[in-house]
Amino acid sequence: MPQHRTTTTTTTAAATKPGRTPTTPSKTPVMPSKTSVPSSKTAGRTPNKIPAAARFGRVGIINPTPLAESGHYPARVEIGEMFKASAQVFVEGRTKAGATAVLRTPSGKIASRTHMRCTNPGLDYFEADLRIGTHSDLLPWQAGYRKLAQQLGKWSLTIEGWEDTYDLWLHDARIKVAIDDDVDNILDEGSQILAAWAHSHDAKLTADESAFIATAATKLADSSLSSEQRLTAGDNPTVRELAATKPLRKGVTSSRRLPLKVERPHSSFISWYQFFPRSEGARYDDRTHKLIPGTLKTAVSGLKRAKEQGFDVVYLPPVFPIGTTNRKGRDNSLIAGPEDPGSPWGIGSAEGGHDSVDPALGTMTDFKAFVRTAHGMGLEIALDFALQCSPDHPWVKQHPEWFRHKPDGSIAFAENPPKKYQDIYPISFEEDMPGIEKEVERVLEVWIKAGVTIFRVDNPHTKPLKFWQDVIERVTERHPEILFLAEAFTRPAVMRSLSYAGFTQSHCYFPWRNTKEELADYLQEVNGDEGFFQHNTFWPTTPDILTAYLRDNGIAGHAIRAVLAALGSPSWGIYNGYELIENAQRPGFEEQGDNEKYEIKVRDWDSAPSFGISTLLTALNRIRHDHPCARSYHNLTVHGSENGQILVFSRYTPAELTDTGQADGLIAVVNLDAHNSQQSWLHLDLEKLGLSDDAEFDVHDELTGRDFRWNANPAVSLAPWSDVAHVLTVRYA
Repeated sequence: MPQHRTTTTTTTAAATKPGRTPTTPSKTPVMPSKTSVPSSKTAGRTPNKIPAAARFGRVGIINPTPLAESGHYPARVEIGEMFKASAQVFVEGRTKAGATAVLRTPSGKIASRTHMRCTNPGLDYFEADLRIGTHSDLLPWQAGYRKLAQQLGKWSLTIEGWEDTYDLWLHDARIKVAIDDDVDNILDEGSQILAAWAHSHDAKLTADESAFIATAATKLADSSLSSEQRLTAGDNPTVRELAATKPLRKGVTSSRRLPLKVERPHSSFISWYQFFPRSEGARYDDRTHKLIPGTLKTAVSGLKRAKEQGFDVVYLPPVFPIGTTNRKGRDNSLIAGPEDPGSPWGIGSAEGGHDSVDPALGTMTDFKAFVRTAHGMGLEIALDFALQCSPDHPWVKQHPEWFRHKPDGSIAFAENPPKKYQDIYPISFEEDMPGIEKEVERVLEVWIKAGVTIFRVDNPHTKPLKFWQDVIERVTERHPEILFLAEAFTRPAVMRSLSYAGFTQSHCYFPWRNTKEELADYLQEVNGDEGFFQHNTFWPTTPDILTAYLRDNGIAGHAIRAVLAALGSPSWGIYNGYELIENAQRPGFEEQGDNEKYEIKVRDWDSAPSFGISTLLTALNRIRHDHPCARSYHNLTVHGSENGQILVFSRYTPAELTDTGQADGLIAVVNLDAHNSQQSWLHLDLEKLGLSDDAEFDVHDELTGRDFRWNANPAVSLAPWSDVAHVLTVRYA
């Protein structure tokens, strides 16, 4: 049963003369023919008048989607991304309804009209698969992006409902001809309907199509022909196909315009790779055995690794100077040793604040060179922006009013009892939010000029929503290409509201969804209407998160979570070290031991191939880029399996919504048990894969190269020591 978050009433179509088909949808409410004069009994009272926006038209339309919060915040889709529109559309009595999804450009011009299919007649539920533009990999600094950007911005979607007179007539005519009941009248009625259709400007028939329908109307009225011949003139594949694509629409009623924001490439479909520049190229001196940290120059090795594995964006932790006062030592210890570098999130020192590069990493010139190298590889750079300060940050002296003070006059450090962050002062917005907004905009501008195109914001839920809404709005007015990722592991309402405030993507609860039931529910939630407003990105681990599942399940566990993340969401990310199975927890905490937030790591990247995970990550990114169906938050289906350890889900994009004109489907079958072989019969909903229920079809395993012949109920066997999953391309004939 379809689920809808909101209920929206419709505007009305203008009243039409009997027998006349309107040429265009009207939004003028039906008004009384005479103005009512209040009687003495009602004088002075406020009439209980229904607002124009709440009045029904000739056809009823309720629950249009995508829509949330009464349309205050637009649904968001990436250019070329498949998405779904839906509504409940109905007419009184036996009259049949039809529906059309109409997309309009930012200027209000109609870009497309798509016939909606009735997927649940009992609920009057109509759906359409849509997309705006075609998929693109163009990035803001590349040639051709400016032209692409002209297609982006504030679009709108309208659901138009109408009386389907042809469909009702066809239903009745077939029955009456079969039993020879009032045949002449029903066939003459069909002739009148087709004649009106042939001359309908609204139907957008070509000259040949109009002539074909007009000829059919003449034959329907020709009493010299048999009843069957007359009916066949109006009931044949050509007429039915035109009825499905260019129908006669009577009593057209329009919903309100639903706002859509069409966003640039990588706003929905993106793969992230995170590393710490100070660990890239870090080594021990052969003579002194002292640790030599990596820099922005040596960190090019991380760019190369990300590119080789097929990632789209490299995400860096803060590269700003790190404070020394209350600097944390290894694994968050309160006392730092003389060689401890401190946490990059303890921002600010005598060398500068949020607008400076940590001298240990290099200079701003080095940073810009690093970004240029990334751009040359086709990689975006995302920079962590944490709005907090070390006690040594210049803001502490320049703007003490930006911080909360204790009764004794000291500035309060950050804490979430029992956790304490003595090396961090959080910002307080009570005294000077406009001043803080202005400064943050200035800082972001510094990094945008340096080539940063994405900001990953640390703990945005601990700052006012109004602050982010103001800042993101003003930044994106000047730089519409800039994207924001919210690191907000918090309550659902707050996460959703951050998306409303302007965050393009969001961290989410994926790391803690482990059982088949949890994953099935979460995949459908993330890849449904939720995906219009909150683009959840799946990260198996982060510097702050290492779950018990990955701690306990070794290489197979890492492989399982990678497959789920890469195919479960259009947006996914990997924190480096995943390839090396770094899964030792800090005792008593659900986070990495020997945490890279507090120390520099020297890694043996030459050993990565022995684990096989880097090969898997490369394959998963290739599969994602090769398959159009992987690029949408709106095309995932969870299928049935008889084993509680076997999860199966698919993605499907129909031929008319791919750039190749070929249907595209992927089936993922995952063994969630990292220690034991599991077998199961599967129960596939083949309609969700664009296949008939009784179809037999070929599938190709993208991970192993094997081919299988499947039907709706295939058997699978997956063992963690060989195949943790099938990732299957559906071969369409």
